[in-house]
Amino acid sequence: MALHGLAHMTLGVTDVAAAEMFYTEFGLSPLDDHHFASSDGGDQLRLVHTPVRRLVEFACAADDGDDLARIRRAAEGAGISVRSDGADIVMTEPIVGVGVRVTIKDRIVQAPPAPTPWNGPARNDRGSERAPAIFERDGAQPRRLGHVLYTSPDLAASRRFLEDVLGFRTSDEVPDLIAFSRCSTDHHNVGLINAPVPFFHHSSWQVDDVDTIGHGAHKLLAVDPDRSVWGLGRHFLGSNYYWYFRDPSGNYAEYFADLDQIDEAEWTMGTWTPDKSLYSWGPPVPKDFVVPRDIEELSAAYALSKGD
Repeated sequence: MALHGLAHMTLGVTDVAAAEMFYTEFGLSPLDDHHFASSDGGDQLRLVHTPVRRLVEFACAADDGDDLARIRRAAEGAGISVRSDGADIVMTEPIVGVGVRVTIKDRIVQAPPAPTPWNGPARNDRGSERAPAIFERDGAQPRRLGHVLYTSPDLAASRRFLEDVLGFRTSDEVPDLIAFSRCSTDHHNVGLINAPVPFFHHSSWQVDDVDTIGHGAHKLLAVDPDRSVWGLGRHFLGSNYYWYFRDPSGNYAEYFADLDQIDEAEWTMGTWTPDKSLYSWGPPVPKDFVVPRDIEELSAAYALSKGD
């Protein structure tokens, strides 16, 4: 595939200063001009002020100019306007209005973490040592941006944009409900949920393991327990551990670990029933994970954008 992951994202928030504090405590490194870096992906999050929270733009990473030219041809063939921004190309997703940028970027090279020694039945990997994970850490340090997820009032059309224009492939779907699509070896880089009102659901950030998720959660919840949205658990689609948190504007941010990695020659897209759409195990799904607290505000902003 021409693309190899998400390069970065621009997130609209109603209070930039409060959001900066949250994403610093989440473990991202603050840079200049409201930008934040992950440890392996570099500058991957920019915060901007918007009247209502929203995903302003996400950027896909491409290998070279030939990739950009292919995507430009596909977009223009679909009647989508494309503009140049320096070496990048930029377009608007035609259903939900999210900006989509394609940028040339080197592939992220990650060093694997030290293997975690696990004890179990008839298994003593640690010898007479305490588990490393019990010792205090300063939260989590996300390694890279993994995916974004947003809703669409026309799931099929939004999915066609990802596949036919950008070249994504769908890894798993629950028909008419949810689809997970990839432009890398990750199980998904963009998730789509069918909903009458388009809104941004969450960004997702890779960490080393489930203990790192726990340490990150511990730091965030020590400041404000209401930040927890849903977790700890393990998804069915993608297989990853998860824990979701709420930033001050209402956007969700997820730590993930142990996500399915896909070999194109071996993976077959799965079609699943709705009971597989959320999790294999975890706490009960809270109402505001599905219907966010600010849904009325988001609905009003959507109606205004349509002139209703």
